[in-house]
Amino acid sequence: MSDITPRIATLSFLTPGNYPDDDPYSGLEDTLRLFEYGESLGFDGAWIRQRHLEHGVGSAAVFLAAAGQRTSRIELGTAVIPIGYESPFRLAEDLSLADVLSRGRLQAGFSAGTPPHADLIGDLVFDGDWRTYDLSYGRISRLIENLRGGYLGDADTVIRSPGNTQRPRLQPHNPGLIDRLWYGGASARSVRWAGENGLNLLTGNIVFGERSDDFTTTQLSLIGDYRRLVDPARPARIAVGRVIVPFDNADRATRERYRQYAASRHERTLAPQGERRVLFAPDLVGTAAEIIDRLRADPVLAQTSELRLELPYEFHRADYEQILHDTVELIAPALGRRSVTSRLGMEHAAGEVAASPRA
Repeated sequence: MSDITPRIATLSFLTPGNYPDDDPYSGLEDTLRLFEYGESLGFDGAWIRQRHLEHGVGSAAVFLAAAGQRTSRIELGTAVIPIGYESPFRLAEDLSLADVLSRGRLQAGFSAGTPPHADLIGDLVFDGDWRTYDLSYGRISRLIENLRGGYLGDADTVIRSPGNTQRPRLQPHNPGLIDRLWYGGASARSVRWAGENGLNLLTGNIVFGERSDDFTTTQLSLIGDYRRLVDPARPARIAVGRVIVPFDNADRATRERYRQYAASRHERTLAPQGERRVLFAPDLVGTAAEIIDRLRADPVLAQTSELRLELPYEFHRADYEQILHDTVELIAPALGRRSVTSRLGMEHAAGEVAASPRA
């Protein structure tokens, strides 16, 4: 057990954005409503997975542009965009536009390497042989440079459009986005790159067992590597993800379904999986009291103040809402984070004090 009790200051959730094959609108609308519901509960961030060839969101930037119009406060994150399928300049344009529309709430996360399903769609993405393209961290570096908004051409280069003459650069340009970029780090190499290049770190319930067969030991090592390499002058963020499924307010049938879900995934947590020695964290499924005990005993969570609740795939919107509600109301306060009702009450009281006449 950790000697330090975790204290959570930032609570977010990550959702897969499911939808039925014959009715994608209803599922995407449910996910947008989930973002609205999460904001109403007081979550600090709502994140979407980017998934290709699946019943999920193929363009996180497009989805989050819509979510930005349905919410007003909550951070809007991508976890993660496989950079291999993206043009560093065009993606920078899309992310910048979504960020401006959300008034600076975007949190953009990336991964490098050969993206999923490359044998099926790589040639379609690149309109030719994708094996000749650079799919490495360099692609993210180029995206970052584009987001910096440097002018293109020399000092005399201008472009003319109706009613306007200007020096060319990525538009719209929001300089704050550069500090809200994340990398999904599961290996020593990826964590080193994230730290050296100043990206925030996402680390979830999957890591690669390069140094140990134990998930916790490995994840602690990755966080340690990151902290040693990132510029101490930069306020870098580390968000830890866990699959958390409390069932206090679920009915009997739903509780049993949650238990079966956890049981079906338990064996993979017992040993490294596959050639890359993938290590999985156990899912936290049970009563809020049981989950609180396990989170308090998690030494990884004690290393950060940011927790990201990773919602299971293929659950229903009602399930997700119950999980979010129970997490905020029953679990988060035990980790030092007030519920939204108590925080709003304090803000209201402070407002009344400020508005009251002086004696």
